[in-house]
Amino acid sequence: MKKKLFPSPRAWKEAKAAYLFVAPTLIGLLILNFYPIISTFYLSFCKTGDFGLNNTFAGLVNYARLIRDPDIPQSLLNTFRYALVQVSFSISLSLVLAVLVNRKMRAVSVYRTIYFLPMICAPAAIAMVWRWMFNSDFGLLNKLLGTHISWTTNPNTAWLCVAVVGIWSSLGYNMVLLLGGLQDIPKDYYEAAAIDGASGIDAFFHVTIPLLSPTLFFIIQTGIIGALQLFDLPYMIIDESSRAMGTVKSVTYLFYQHSFMKGERGYGSAIVIFMMLVIALITWLIQRTEKRWVHYN
Repeated sequence: MKKKLFPSPRAWKEAKAAYLFVAPTLIGLLILNFYPIISTFYLSFCKTGDFGLNNTFAGLVNYARLIRDPDIPQSLLNTFRYALVQVSFSISLSLVLAVLVNRKMRAVSVYRTIYFLPMICAPAAIAMVWRWMFNSDFGLLNKLLGTHISWTTNPNTAWLCVAVVGIWSSLGYNMVLLLGGLQDIPKDYYEAAAIDGASGIDAFFHVTIPLLSPTLFFIIQTGIIGALQLFDLPYMIIDESSRAMGTVKSVTYLFYQHSFMKGERGYGSAIVIFMMLVIALITWLIQRTEKRWVHYN
């Protein structure tokens, strides 16, 4: 039987209806995602004029400047340091909380709600509350400790303050994902481990962690990607004029500084493209490790 070269009128009608339904999403992706990416890539090769107008093609000038910029290595180091501390501690604490609230206990839903509350709060509001807590004169933290430490103005402690807020903000989201993964693990594995004489700690490391590895892999990957795009916490918690800003300034913050404060949108676009390549490389490296430690049922 010969295959028809052209679809039937009914098939055309169904195709038109399907495209009509997906059109809003496609248009949104084109306008809000793909066009800004293409525009940013083009601007990275340009020298922008006032108000973003009269752009002139400058070749690799912005990228050459990026290589020579002394702020890039320091901001990259700040970003990596934050990502390492925030992701590692956030996942570790979230896993402990998920194990605790996965047990049968009274008011367990109340505890789960309390731990998830930071996720529904606006980042700006969270940063403002923590900034008040870190205040050296009347902050809650100094009152509780009986000290007078300048938490957000001291270069040695400012980056830790930003990391603490980042860890606290992500606990609820990670905990919910890990809790879902824990509840998908069949009880038979734990019963078999108990019969073999495994203790609770042995079962945790040899049963829970391996079977939870797909969820952990997803959280680690998305957590690192999100942490490398750090901007709001340093912007809201640390003053621009503070001597500690150099220890918390991220690459994304550097992009904001050049693009919106100095009006150098071409150079800011080059910073964004550079950071996008860094994130892509790290994501690729993480993907390469998947088969070594992630176990799918």
